[in-house]
Amino acid sequence: MLEINIPGWCSLQLTQLVLDVNGTLALDGALLPGVADRIGALRAGLEIHLISANTYGRLDAVAADLGVRAVRLEPGRAEAEQKAAFVRALGADGVVAIGNGANDVAMLEAAALGIAVLGHEGLAPAALGAADVVAASIEAALELLMQPRRLIATLRR
Repeated sequence: MLEINIPGWCSLQLTQLVLDVNGTLALDGALLPGVADRIGALRAGLEIHLISANTYGRLDAVAADLGVRAVRLEPGRAEAEQKAAFVRALGADGVVAIGNGANDVAMLEAAALGIAVLGHEGLAPAALGAADVVAASIEAALELLMQPRRLIATLRR
């Protein structure tokens, strides 16, 4: 569990990390450098889930490389709502979610802590507005969880 007390905002007790895959921690289906090491470090305190429509057909391979759970979205259904429903099913109060796309907005809003990533694919303006914090890269986003005082410095009121 990751406990973070953010003065003037809230006290978080995070147990789950939900990650969008493409555009967030992978580019064109390939895991970005530095992600595996950071995910490995975070696995000790958080249960980690990848959630994706599997655009590049590499979801299972990426999840296996990281040693985490893969959740494939059902085709033809509203992706954004599927992601948010998954966060709620985990218990949204204990979830930190990371994403970059328009289909991540509801997930970022549902999670106790939503982190938007500005990566190689860009960042959907709606995701920017839905996030509690924005990170310049997935590496920086994951490091916020590894060094929670950074989150406190950014979010305290």
